[in-house]
Amino acid sequence: MNPQATADHVAVAMMREDRACQALGIAVASIAPGRAVMTMTVRPDMLNGFGICHGGLIATLADSAFAYACNAYNELTVASGLSVDFLAPGREGDRLTAAAEEVSLAGRTGVYDVTVTNQRGERIAVFRGRSYRMKGRPTVPPAV
Repeated sequence: MNPQATADHVAVAMMREDRACQALGIAVASIAPGRAVMTMTVRPDMLNGFGICHGGLIATLADSAFAYACNAYNELTVASGLSVDFLAPGREGDRLTAAAEEVSLAGRTGVYDVTVTNQRGERIAVFRGRSYRMKGRPTVPPAV
């Protein structure tokens, strides 16, 4: 299987089991080895007491893009750390897009940057994730 076919297979198989993304309406817009773009529309039940999207949900969108990007090679990879900076609020009805990109991959560890934007292209958050690969373990079963 070529690298893009592997990434596509992993995205479908991961999403099938990803109850958090399903519950939040997070969808894969695109995936490639070391990259993923995911989207989420801010619903009324995602608003905090200030009437803006809860920061934890924005971080969840970014973390999901990070997870799909680093698992796109079909090597089981988990987060070892992350940081997130909120730059602007997400508002009800906003279509948020998280674009994850691999910065470094060496041995078992990786670094990924994620930018979250709204439908107007305004930056909402920036996220940096650090990953750790479980050697020899696939993320999902191989395609048949």
